[in-house]
Amino acid sequence: MSDPTYDAGMQVRREVLGDEHVDRAEAGKTALTADFQELITRYAWGSVWARPGLDRRMRSAITITALIAHGHWTELPMHLRAARRNGLSSEEIVEVLLQSAVYCGVPAANHAFAIAQDVLKDD
Repeated sequence: MSDPTYDAGMQVRREVLGDEHVDRAEAGKTALTADFQELITRYAWGSVWARPGLDRRMRSAITITALIAHGHWTELPMHLRAARRNGLSSEEIVEVLLQSAVYCGVPAANHAFAIAQDVLKDD
């Protein structure tokens, strides 16, 4: 039986993160993580990212800032790549990181810049 919210979430998740990432996550599902993968696909991607109120560029900028604010460094590279896929230029990402320095702290932004330098090195 098809679930429209899940299906929309999977579509958005693939468009934002890329098929390769989603395929890896799906292949890595276990009995322990399957419910969590379903939750993030349905809720984060199908209920929030799929909403019409903000475009994906804005959602990416917000997500990057939130990840920096909370020190979620393992998620940041994935969402920097997603931001590029969603249309943010490297220059715009730099501006998001600078803005984050003011509100999230210079040490956090410094770490984010180091990660971004590695992720965006080919830009």
